[in-house]
Amino acid sequence: MSSKDKSLRSLRDTWPRVLLAIAMGVATGAVFNWLTLPLPWMLGPMVSTAVAAMLRAPVAAPGPLRPYVVVVIGVMLGSGFSPDFLNQIGLWLVSFAFLAVYLVICGLVTVPYYKYVAGYDTPTAYFAGMPGGLSEMMIVGEEMGADDRAIVLAHASRIIIVVALVAIWFRVIQGIDLSDRSGFGTSFKDIPAIELGLLLAAGVAGFFLGRKLRLPAPTLLGPMLISAAVHLTGLSTNPPPQELVIAAQVLLGTIIGGRFIGVPPRKIAAALGFSAGATTLLLCITFAFAVLLYRLLGQSLEQVVLAFSPGGLAEMSLVAVAMEADIAYVASHHLVRISLIVALAPLVFRWIAGRTR
Repeated sequence: MSSKDKSLRSLRDTWPRVLLAIAMGVATGAVFNWLTLPLPWMLGPMVSTAVAAMLRAPVAAPGPLRPYVVVVIGVMLGSGFSPDFLNQIGLWLVSFAFLAVYLVICGLVTVPYYKYVAGYDTPTAYFAGMPGGLSEMMIVGEEMGADDRAIVLAHASRIIIVVALVAIWFRVIQGIDLSDRSGFGTSFKDIPAIELGLLLAAGVAGFFLGRKLRLPAPTLLGPMLISAAVHLTGLSTNPPPQELVIAAQVLLGTIIGGRFIGVPPRKIAAALGFSAGATTLLLCITFAFAVLLYRLLGQSLEQVVLAFSPGGLAEMSLVAVAMEADIAYVASHHLVRISLIVALAPLVFRWIAGRTR
C-alpha cells in the first residue's frame, strides 16, 4: 500500500475526530473574525485545534488534504498580480530593490537569533527567521526538514505582534477604525463563470506543473505562477472565491493546529517568547528602513512602514485602505516579499546546506 493510500485510509478511519476539529475551527474562526483579529480563519482553527490537542480532546487533522488545500492559497497569491502592477512596477523598482536588501538584512539578523538564542537546528532557524507568510514558510520548511511546529509558532506570533502594534499605532495615535473587512474577498456569485473556470484551470495546471518542474513547495508555487500569469494578462481580475479561500484557511489552520499533539505547554510558551524577541528585531529594522527611505521613495513614512512591515498581506492592506494609503503600493510590496521568500529561500537554503556539507 502506498503512503498516499495509507494517508487517505487514515483520514477515513479518523473522520469523526476530523469533523470535530473542523467544526471547532469554524466556530473559533468566526469568533476571531468578529473580534477583527489577524488571519482569523487560519489562526482561529489553529488555536482551537492546538488547545484541544494539548488537552487530549478527541480531535484529528485532515493532513492528507494539505497538498490540495495549499493550491487555493497559491492561486490566491497569484491573483494579486494585476495589469496595473506592470504599469506601476517601473516606478517602484527602486523600492523593490530596497525591499530585497531589507529581506537579506532581516534574514541575517533573525536566522542567527533563532539558531544561537533560541537553540533551533539550522533548517528550523532558517525558515522561522525568514519574514515570509505563515503557511508558505511552514509548507516549504517542512519539506526541507525543519520543525514545522516551531515555524508555525514563530510566524503566527510575528503576524499577531506586528498587526497588533501597527493597528494600535494607527487606531490610538491617528484615530483610524481598522475593524471593517468588507473590502476583502469576492463571493462565488460575483465571479463570472468563465473566470471561475480559469481559476480552476490555474490551480489544476499549477498543481501538476509545479511537481513536473520540481519547484520548491510545488503545490503552492506552481498554482501561484500560473495564477499570476492569468491575472497579469488580464484574463481574470478576480481572486479565488472568498468562501473557498476561507474554507482553505480553516482546513490549513486545523492541519497546523493538529501538529501540536503531545507538545508541552512550556515549550509553546518558550517559542512564543523567542518569537516576540525576533519580531522586535524585525520591527526595528522596518522602522529604520522607513525613516531612511521614505523621502527617496516619494511615499509617506506611514506608507513605507506598511509596505515593509513583516505582517500579513490582507491585514497590512486593510490598514492601508483604512488610512487611505496607496493600496497598490502596499499590497505589491507584500506580494513581492512573499514571492521572493517562497521562490528564493529554499534555493538559498539548499546552497547553504551544500556548502556546509
